[in-house]
Amino acid sequence: MTDRPSIFNGVSPKLSFIMGLVVGVAAISLIGFIVAVAFSFSGGSFSKKTATSNPSANLPVDNNPSQQPSLGPVDIAVKDSDYLRGSKDAPIVMIEYSDLECPFCQKFHDSMKKIMADYPGQIAWIYRHFPLSFHANAQKEAEGAECVGKLGGADKYWQFIDKIFERTTATGTGFALDKLPALAKEVGVNEAKFKTCLDSGEMAQKVQTDLQEGSAYGVGGTPTTFVNGQPLEGALPYEQVKSVVDQILNK
Repeated sequence: MTDRPSIFNGVSPKLSFIMGLVVGVAAISLIGFIVAVAFSFSGGSFSKKTATSNPSANLPVDNNPSQQPSLGPVDIAVKDSDYLRGSKDAPIVMIEYSDLECPFCQKFHDSMKKIMADYPGQIAWIYRHFPLSFHANAQKEAEGAECVGKLGGADKYWQFIDKIFERTTATGTGFALDKLPALAKEVGVNEAKFKTCLDSGEMAQKVQTDLQEGSAYGVGGTPTTFVNGQPLEGALPYEQVKSVVDQILNK
């Protein structure tokens, strides 16, 4: 029988051994690499480690309720600095953390306005600011709302917020900042005084205080609303909000 050709023919036994060892190690490494890649794509621990180490994974987001973890109830109360919409003696207090350039907040705002119309005297609605960092105009718009509240009170504050949500495209820069003074004038606030307040940054810290307190309560996205301390996360449609309200009122 004739020996089969080999790449090791004519090579010394010592060199042949070394070459065989190198080839064997390379083959084992290749198999290990293929297994690791397959495991990662199958959702194994490798891919999970990558996801959890992503520094952006825990950043606040526009709150799609299907993508957010559930929060627990919190002890949260109305503050003297809040602008209340509805009845201060209402059995239901809804404290919303929201972003004026968030598309989910824009949808939820419509649901809440309908709820307020359908349950007169039953709900106290508080709007607090949670401007997301990737919505470039949200912080300054929130400051604008606070300037309007300072100059015109709760009714003007809410009118200003309503009008921004009616007119913004909710893209982060959907309502131009240079139009804020005219909007303040439209709701009945002195335009010059508003501009002085806004340009000074007087309300920046108040907005940031809302943001920090919201984070302490576990808010990670907008909108997040606490109903008598129980969290509702995301842009829930009118029917779902109504169901929550009815359950409370029927207890």
